[in-house]
Amino acid sequence: MPTLVVYNPVCGHGGAQQLFDDHVLPLLQQNGVRVDKLLVTERAGHAGEFITEYLEAVEGPFTIVLGSGDGTLHEIIETLTTTTPKGMRASAPPAKLTFALVPCGTANALYASLFPPAPAPDADVDSVEYKLQSVRSAFVAHTRPAPLTLALTTFSPPPGTRARTQPRTAVSAVVASTALHASILHDSEALRASVPGLERFKLAAAQNIARWYTATLTLLPAPGSGSVQVFDPAARAFVPSPDGPIVDLAGPFAYFLSTVNVDRLEPRFRVTPHGRDPRAAGGPTLDVVVLRPAGDPTAEMDSEETRAAFAKKTMAVMGGAYDDGAHTLMRYAPDGSLSTEGDGPCVVEYFRCGGWEWEPVSAAASSDRAGCRRLALPAQDEIDERAHLVCTDGDIHEIEKGGKASCVAVAPIDDKSGFAVFV
Repeated sequence: MPTLVVYNPVCGHGGAQQLFDDHVLPLLQQNGVRVDKLLVTERAGHAGEFITEYLEAVEGPFTIVLGSGDGTLHEIIETLTTTTPKGMRASAPPAKLTFALVPCGTANALYASLFPPAPAPDADVDSVEYKLQSVRSAFVAHTRPAPLTLALTTFSPPPGTRARTQPRTAVSAVVASTALHASILHDSEALRASVPGLERFKLAAAQNIARWYTATLTLLPAPGSGSVQVFDPAARAFVPSPDGPIVDLAGPFAYFLSTVNVDRLEPRFRVTPHGRDPRAAGGPTLDVVVLRPAGDPTAEMDSEETRAAFAKKTMAVMGGAYDDGAHTLMRYAPDGSLSTEGDGPCVVEYFRCGGWEWEPVSAAASSDRAGCRRLALPAQDEIDERAHLVCTDGDIHEIEKGGKASCVAVAPIDDKSGFAVFV
C-alpha cells in the first residue's frame, strides 16, 4: 500500500520538521516503509490539493503519515468529501484514506482522544514516544485502523426567500458548535500571532464567558435508535429522553457543542467524556453538550447582573471539563450552587443523537419554544449576531439571517471508502 508523508512545519510550536527528521522518518525506514511522496505544506489548502492530485493518479487505498493539528486533517477531509443521500464518498476516484497521526498542532483533539494521556497532571504529552503511538500502531504493530464518523453541517437560507447563496455543507471530524465555543474560536484567531499556544483560547473565553445566545435547538435521533438519548448522572449512562424521540430546546444558550470521534478538545479538556465509549446499534451519532441559563433556579430574568453571575457557573462547568468530565455530573442545589451530589436539576444537558438543527431567533421567539423554564426577557427583536456563528473543526461559518444550520452524523458507505486512523 502506498505511503505518503505530509507535515505542516508551522502548526503548533513549529517543531514538526525536527520531529519528522529526527524520529518519524527514521522509524519508517527502520520498519521497511518506503515513502512514495513527502510534502512539507507551504500554504493553506496545500495538503488537500496534494492528496487530491495523488488520488487522481493512483488507484486503491493508501496511508498518510500526517504531522499536524486537527486543522490540516480537517482540510484534507473537507477537500475530498462530498455528500450523497447514503453517506459520503471521495470526490476523486474512490479510495480509503488511512491516517497515522503525529500530533504537532496546538490542541490535537483527535489524537488526544485516541491516545488519552495518563491521568497524572505531569504526564508528558510533548514527549516523542507519546507522539509516535499512531505511527507505531500502523507500521510496527500493524493494527487495524478505526473508521472515522463525520459530522456534516448544512447551512440553509431563509425559507420562501431568494437566497443570496445556495445551501452549503461543511464537514468535521471533531467538533461542530455554536454559542460560546464558536465565539471562542472566532476571537482566538485574532490572538494567534501574539499568543500561539492554548492560552489564546482561555483569553478568548474570558472575553465571551458572559454572553448568551438566542436560538432554538432540535435534537434528532439516530436512524434506527428510536429516540434521542440523554445522559443520566445517577446511572452514569445514556437513557432514552423522557421528552420523546425528538427533543426541542429553547434558548437562551450559554454553551452548545457536538463532537464525533472524540471525548476531548484538548488533552485535559474532556468535554464529552463518553464520546469514545462503544455505541449501541442505530447508526452514527453525535455527543452534544448544552448549557442553558434557564436551568439555574436563581436566574429569574435576563440582565447584565444575571449574566455576570451565571458566567461564574459557566466557568465552573468549563473547569469540570478539565476535571475528567465532572461537569456532566453537576447538579443545582435549591440556592443555585453547583455540586456533584444530590438529585437536583442537571447543570449540563448531555445528549447522544443522530443530528441537530440550530435556528437563531429573537429573544422573544426563543422564549416561546418548549423545553425549559422561561426567563423574564426584555422586549427585543434584534438579531443576535453571535448566535449565527458556527464552528466546524476550527472553521467559522455564518448562518444567513433567517436561516439555520443542520448537522448530521454520517459513516463511510463501505469499508473501501471514507477515512480511518491507526489507533
